[in-house]
Formats: sequence, structure tokens, C-alpha cells
Amino acid sequence: MKFSKFNFRIIGLPLVRPFRTSFGTQTHREVLIIEVVTQENISGWAECVAMSEPLYSPEYVAGCLDLMKRFLIPALNFESSAEQVATKLKPFLGGQMAKAALETAILDAQLKKSKMSLAKYLGANKTKVECGVSVGIADSIPKLIDEVSDYVEQGYRRIKLKIEPNWDYEPVKEVRNRWPEIPLQVDANQAYSRNDGKLLARLDEFNLLLIEQPLDEHDILGHSQLAKIVKTPICLDESIISLQSAQDAIEMQATSVINIKPGRVGGYIESVKIHDLCLSKKIPVWCGGMLETGIGRAANLALAALPGFTLPGDTSASSRYFKKDITSPFVMNDGYLDVPNGVGIGVEPDLDYLDSITIHKESVVRK
Repeated sequence: MKFSKFNFRIIGLPLVRPFRTSFGTQTHREVLIIEVVTQENISGWAECVAMSEPLYSPEYVAGCLDLMKRFLIPALNFESSAEQVATKLKPFLGGQMAKAALETAILDAQLKKSKMSLAKYLGANKTKVECGVSVGIADSIPKLIDEVSDYVEQGYRRIKLKIEPNWDYEPVKEVRNRWPEIPLQVDANQAYSRNDGKLLARLDEFNLLLIEQPLDEHDILGHSQLAKIVKTPICLDESIISLQSAQDAIEMQATSVINIKPGRVGGYIESVKIHDLCLSKKIPVWCGGMLETGIGRAANLALAALPGFTLPGDTSASSRYFKKDITSPFVMNDGYLDVPNGVGIGVEPDLDYLDSITIHKESVVRK
């Protein structure tokens, strides 16, 4: 497939409420949106899931844009299939989120040309996906209970609580006591150390689905050691950046559940490889979220519809995060979201709204 140009825009999408984690509070989601235009004038869309600052991962919005313009697009030479992208870009170290965005935009255009949906291309066997919701660290336990109550009433089928030292046992206890049957898990975002095994083992009494990424992303050995102390399944998130890292973590018994985030592993094609590995090893997987707009949310739903995704993910309704999405909103029905079945990723952005929230805009044009 040959391309005529790559259009980039950075948008500032207002959040419904501030989103506070160990890394700070966000009131807007700064998103890098990519449009690849083929020589047949077919547009393929994607978003880069990198945050504004290199706090969740080494990648950040401005850095990803520079990496794409300076190195990745010239390496593609305005011609590539989606399946060739990872191989062509492999010489450039890191940059998984930037690479994933380019691969997805090309894949969207490629599938539109062949009139195939992303869900079918990836091998989905479901038409709807169970919705979970991620709940940030609240100002107080009563405020946390109010927020979780709202999500339970909306019909979310799984609750994930962010935790950190001094915000773990008591908030989890209160939520579990209030909702003894609801599927519940916690996400530490690397906030603990190897010395915190006994502290995290206290959470075993709450019948959690999993503890997500308790230790540093590079500490695979530490996670393996922790898994011998804690009965609750350990789930790796930030540590899983490729098929190889997933293989290593499973071999070291550092994880018994894996969170697959396409942006973090380099794209949806690599995500399917990790899914297939985990399915063969009987390791449950679920699809994590990065506050995606409707563009990324549509693609994540297609991935989460694969057979190995047996746990509800973070693919919430659009209204969970945004007053207005940049695509038609994803609306939850009885705790599920429908998997898009249109060609490509199955959604198109609202260009007028995009223009109204665009902070920066530029293009790389074939000469």
C-alpha cells in the first residue's frame, strides 16, 4: 500500500472529571491523532496512546510525533502493508506506542480497501465485550464509595481500584464489604517494592481477581518472588512490551494473568501473538485502557473480542471519560459494549469537533 501523506494533530480532549493516579491529576487528555492517506485517497485513522509526559512510560506525545516524523515515516518510505510495519521499524529501539499508532492507521486504511473489519481480521469470536471500569485514587474512602456506587449502578461488570502505599488495605476492604460479589481487582502501577510482599498479601482476604503490576516494570524476578508470597494472582501490565517479554514472564512464573495494551506492545498484530501464546498456556488475558478516544476504543473492542480475553477489561463507555468523544460515543448496554463491525476499525472521527479541540496540526507529505 502506497501513501501520499501522514496528517498529525494533537488535541486537548476535556475529561468528565479529573483523573488522579500516582503520577498526578489530569483534567484534559492530550492525544496525538494520526491520519494516513493512501494514493487512492483512503484515510486510515489511529491514536497514539502516549501521555503528555514520560511518567507512565518513556514515551510522550511530543516525542512520539518527533520519532514518527524524523525516523519512522522515512523508514516506511510511504509504502508498506500493516504486516510489514514492525519489521521495517525494528531497527529503531523502543517507540512501541509510536510504532503501534502508525501500524494501526495503515491497518485501518488497508482493511477499508479490502472491505474487512478489524475484528474479523484479528480473529474475534464475540460481538460484544464485558465492560470494566478503572477507579482512580480518591480524596477519601467515602468519595471512593460514592464513585464506585455510581459505576455499579451504571452496570459495569468489574471494578478496578488504583492502589498505592497507604491507600490499599482499607479502601479495598470498604469496597469489598459493600459489594461482596462484584468482580474486583487492584492496580498498583509499580508503586510497591519487593519488601512489600506481606503488605500485599493482606489483600488476599478480599477474593480479588488479580493484583496488577505491583512492582517496577523491569523487576520480573521480583514479581516471581512476590507470586510465591501472595495468593492473589499477579498480573503484569507495564512489564509486557512484546511477545518475548510475555514468554519470559510466564516462564519465570512472574505472572498468571496478562494485561495486553496494544500501544504498549507495538500494535494489534503483536497483541494477537501475545494472546495466542497465553491461550496456549491457559493464561487469562484482558485488554487494558489508556484513556483512549473512540478511535482507540473501537480498535480495543475488536481485540477484546478474541477468545482468550476472558476477563472484563478497561474498555469503558465513552461517557466514563469524555463529555463528548471524537467519534460516535460507545454506549454501554447491560454491562457490554458492541464490537464495531464496519470496515477498518469501524468508526470515523467527527472532523468539526476535532478541529475545535486541535492544539497543533501538521503533515508529512510524499515528495
